[in-house]
Amino acid sequence: MKAPPDIDPATAQSADVVHWLTNGTRDERFIDNIFAEMCVRLQQSGIPLKRATLHVLIQHPQWLGARILWSDGMRGAEIARVDHDVRERSEYIGSPGNEIHDGAAEVRENLERDPSQGRQHAVYDEMRAQGLTDYVAWPIYHTLGKRHFVTFATDRPGGFEPAHLEALQRLLPVLALVSEIRIKNRLARTLLETYVGSHAGELILAGATRRGSGTTVRAAIMICDLRDFTKISDNWPRDDVIDLLNDYFDAVSEPIARHGGEILKFMGDGLLAIFPLSQPHACANLLHAVTEARQAMAALNDRNGGNGRAPLNYGVGVHVGDVMYGNIGSRARLDFTVIGPAVNMASRLETLTKQVGKPVLLSRDFADLIKDDFALERLGEYPVRGFADPIELFAYPG
Repeated sequence: MKAPPDIDPATAQSADVVHWLTNGTRDERFIDNIFAEMCVRLQQSGIPLKRATLHVLIQHPQWLGARILWSDGMRGAEIARVDHDVRERSEYIGSPGNEIHDGAAEVRENLERDPSQGRQHAVYDEMRAQGLTDYVAWPIYHTLGKRHFVTFATDRPGGFEPAHLEALQRLLPVLALVSEIRIKNRLARTLLETYVGSHAGELILAGATRRGSGTTVRAAIMICDLRDFTKISDNWPRDDVIDLLNDYFDAVSEPIARHGGEILKFMGDGLLAIFPLSQPHACANLLHAVTEARQAMAALNDRNGGNGRAPLNYGVGVHVGDVMYGNIGSRARLDFTVIGPAVNMASRLETLTKQVGKPVLLSRDFADLIKDDFALERLGEYPVRGFADPIELFAYPG
């Protein structure tokens, strides 16, 4: 789409890019890809762009936000995650981001002048070292006043011309709309992964939201629970109890994720995880996760012991079988989880760990799938509440 000849240079330089952002990005899911292509198109329109970044705040348990970086010659953009505590560090204090988040409507820096006469921050020194001559940052606004920001830099002698800046500013409202849609899509995915797990999150996004909808999955099931948590929660300060739970869940959860398991539910001081048998070596992966979790718990108990705290004891029950995997709940409030006799068996085995005096108990059905790859200790048959026949149990020394 060619701009008419009587349109001012700023409009002409941005018109094609605005049209593409509005109409040509519908099938692109990721904002980093859109941002990189936008920068290339700006170069092609005659704007001497050398470097650009898009900084967005996100709702994520581990990250405050992300920086998307494009520079001349890059086919795509690089994404760097930003920690929650970044605002307390020198890389943020006094930076353009700091100024924008404090309310600045624009941050402009002439990188050709004597550094002692301008803003003092490492980011400006880095850009001067790259041969850049001019830099500008502007906020972009999402719904309800949420502020993110975008930056542009050039190596053109004399910096950006007024027409270049005007053309770039014309992009901001459209970039705000396009980026908000993608960021909220990513946010929805992140929140679902955080609260229900990655696989369940994908199913929900794909439309599995009707009560009773679900599927039957054959899986190895693991239930882990702390011992004597009621006593701890009654006697410890609230913040100490929360820190203890978070440390415990880190110790147990991270190995599960590393080995392909999915945590479906945190239940007070317990968790429920599955390893679908559709994955190769699912049962072996579960036991590898248990081994690493026990090592992490031993290290946590050592640290707590140094602070005068008693060690944390726990039980793990493991079984294998068919489970119903889907939506259960009231008409308006659903839970995506697994149910079935196999889940009940894993729960009963976890309860038996205290009676038997072994921290990890496995059913015969699970042990049969391990073959001779792991050294298991046969304990004999035990009655299990809710099941008519005694169950043959194995301990996993790890």
